[in-house]
Amino acid sequence: MSLRVIQYDEAVLRQPGLPVEIFDDDLRMLAENMLETMYEEEGIGLAAQQVGRVTRLFVMDSRPASSDNFSRCVIDGRELPLEIIMPLVLVNPTLETFGEPLTMEEGCLSLPEIRGQVKRPSQVKVSFQDLDGHPHLLECDGLLARCAQHEQDHLDGILFIDPERMSDSERTRLKPEIAALRESTRRSLG
Repeated sequence: MSLRVIQYDEAVLRQPGLPVEIFDDDLRMLAENMLETMYEEEGIGLAAQQVGRVTRLFVMDSRPASSDNFSRCVIDGRELPLEIIMPLVLVNPTLETFGEPLTMEEGCLSLPEIRGQVKRPSQVKVSFQDLDGHPHLLECDGLLARCAQHEQDHLDGILFIDPERMSDSERTRLKPEIAALRESTRRSLG
């Protein structure tokens, strides 16, 4: 079942997620619905806050994006092609970044049609649990590393347009679009 994507300026986007403690059918259904929503919205990642849930869970599938932006993915010590590991459901992720910082354009399903330049480290290691609670380690770079950082930020209540992620000049450039989206969200919520 497709879920409603929370829009910019709805309070849940700013709430840090609570750790998942129960790994059950409800969690599996949430992940399944989030994947369906992500595909329907043509995204490559979606965090629980973006569907109104304050929990530490996000989903990713970078296959729809250009393979030119992807170079390496290692899960539990084995390098694997995207076709085998995608889609990914990451529960209670913790992220370590490293590598050369790269500036690339980002967007977000919760801020439709707003895109801006964001500088992020080029590589990540993500410790996470799967839907059965088993621990895993994902090491990646390229687009998948950027997506993981973006979604992890959502779990901490941070958006890609925030000052800790986007330069002042880029935020200034996007200010009219962000203000219009804020007003649209407020009108739609009545």
